[in-house]
Amino acid sequence: MRLRHLSPRLAASALALTATLCSAHTNDHGLDALNFDAKTAACSDFFQYANGGWLAGNPIPPEYGIWSLDNEIQDRNEAVLREVLEAAAAKPGAEGSVTQKIGDFYASAMDESAIEKAGRTPLKADLARITALKSNADIVPLLRDWHAQGNQVLFGFGPEADMKNASQVIGYATQGGLGLPDRDYYFRDDAKSKTLLNQYRDYVATLLRLSGDTDAAADAGHVVALETRLAKDSLDPLALRDPNNFYHPVDLAEADAKTPHFSWGQYFGALGRSDIKKFSLAQPQFFAAMDKALTEVPLAHWQAYLRFHLADGAAPYLSKEFVDAQFAFRAKTLRGVEALKPRWRRAIDATNDALGEAVGEIYVARVFPPAAKAGAEQLVENLKKALRARIAKLDWMDAPTKQAAYAKLDTLVSKIGYPDRWRDYGALHVVRGDYFANVEAAGRFEAKRQYAKIGKPVDRSEWEMTPQTVNAYYDPLRNEIVFPAAQLLPPYFDEKMDDAVNYGGIGSVIGHELLHGFDDQGSQFDAKGNLANWWSDKDRSQFEARTGKLVAQFDEFVVVDGLHIQGKLTLGENIADLGGLQVAWDAFRIAQNGKPDAAVDGLSPAQRFFLAFAQAWRTAQRPEALRLQVQSNVHAPAKWRVLGPVANLPEFAAAFSCKAGDPMVRDAAKRVVIW
Repeated sequence: MRLRHLSPRLAASALALTATLCSAHTNDHGLDALNFDAKTAACSDFFQYANGGWLAGNPIPPEYGIWSLDNEIQDRNEAVLREVLEAAAAKPGAEGSVTQKIGDFYASAMDESAIEKAGRTPLKADLARITALKSNADIVPLLRDWHAQGNQVLFGFGPEADMKNASQVIGYATQGGLGLPDRDYYFRDDAKSKTLLNQYRDYVATLLRLSGDTDAAADAGHVVALETRLAKDSLDPLALRDPNNFYHPVDLAEADAKTPHFSWGQYFGALGRSDIKKFSLAQPQFFAAMDKALTEVPLAHWQAYLRFHLADGAAPYLSKEFVDAQFAFRAKTLRGVEALKPRWRRAIDATNDALGEAVGEIYVARVFPPAAKAGAEQLVENLKKALRARIAKLDWMDAPTKQAAYAKLDTLVSKIGYPDRWRDYGALHVVRGDYFANVEAAGRFEAKRQYAKIGKPVDRSEWEMTPQTVNAYYDPLRNEIVFPAAQLLPPYFDEKMDDAVNYGGIGSVIGHELLHGFDDQGSQFDAKGNLANWWSDKDRSQFEARTGKLVAQFDEFVVVDGLHIQGKLTLGENIADLGGLQVAWDAFRIAQNGKPDAAVDGLSPAQRFFLAFAQAWRTAQRPEALRLQVQSNVHAPAKWRVLGPVANLPEFAAAFSCKAGDPMVRDAAKRVVIW
């Protein structure tokens, strides 16, 4: 469970322009008319109007299935990070220093000849142990040991705040074990889904062959059959949006009764946490099914399953044949990516994964001045004022519920730029020359750090994203919004730009995160972060009626291959997009108080506000990536995250002189206003 990662944008891996795109037109600051599409009317398709020039001039690089503003910023970030890491690799400094760790880790990730020479040797010990299993009972100790090392095969386990006592951390055991994006991929019966399942089976067989399996085709069938069995008792993505489906606190006896062949006491002992006596068995039905499978599925089938998941998790850090096999399915087939990222970019990703805050401390010093932090903090305060004012004006919410909403807003914490205290990596030992060993060491280090949190008070100073991450999140259990430095760079936010551009860009993103505290999921948590009802029955009913209209709006949108956006699955993000844009507009008007409404480059402040919002979403996606997103992601594709909100806002229609009947103007009866 990661409720806190309710981000405003579809999370993207590090992305970059290829050499063929170096001359592509884009803008690093403000607005640029060359990004517009003069042939499209703003009131007809505002996404195309705002971004059509950019879309035409920026084809998706072959390494990616998606290309967006986030990717452009990440491209610039990677230029900085490459300098940092190459300098550290050249002069790593004293043994045990941060520079030594990040330099040696990066150098090992770049040592392609050593990685190729190793082949599958890094898997040798684990493969031998799988082969040596004598009975199904032997599977459980292997799983325990892997989890202790950070290799969480079959299910997940980790720390999170207690949903009914959010000041304390407890453990959550969560469903897992599948190699496809979610359980529905195993059961869809349309032609494309059936083809995809067969392609996945082929991928499983390829990794099994590379791991030494002599009957890979048959064993791949066993793996897919076992995963399908687990999928039958797994919750679907929509059910996983309900926080109640994560909170089932049990003691050891109650947990063992659900899984009589899997001892939780022994599991916690293997993690070094034999003191854990209570935890949340988040999806009990899944764990009961897992336990049955541990006894009913033949050992040989389990061995194939374990070999595949071992290789699949390790593939990015192994030789080219493993990397290429994983790329062919997970990137090319699933997302339409045409080419593998160069090694130096993959090495940056891996170093960020292992030592993210160590790298981030150096990154922040280079790119995020104090003035940017102060400016962003002022934006947050204005947005909070605007949201409070909107709550006060609600005609569908009664006074007691409003008071609870004010309390939640007033206690909300905003974290801007970077942590107040940097993570200590002193216990992580990194050596030059053994990439896989370093990855394993980082996994053990992080697993131990996570398991150690359980039973302790929540550390409210901790961040769940590194400063160099182009993203943001709201955490309902801590009632906080977190904005890494990379999310606060131009053109999202630029202290030198006018209010219209800043509030339309980063302001709408900040507003989005604020509104996650009041979406269909976040609104189930109170000011202290507890899963508790602070609504009257009447107000909740009114809220659900309004959000139901938003579900219907997004259900109408057809994206690719006849697939509609899933209004219920994307509801939380859609509430946050709509409310966040409304709050950003109000905050912009607050900031504009007393300032002249002067046009810039022929555009009024209102027009610049909405154009900055739309250009923040400039995104191109391959059909495969769109299909993957629509079928499994809680975020609607970017285009509809622009078209959906603006059509509900009279302020947008007024800014561009749109009339009733225009595609970008919702009929008054169908217009949605929630917050």
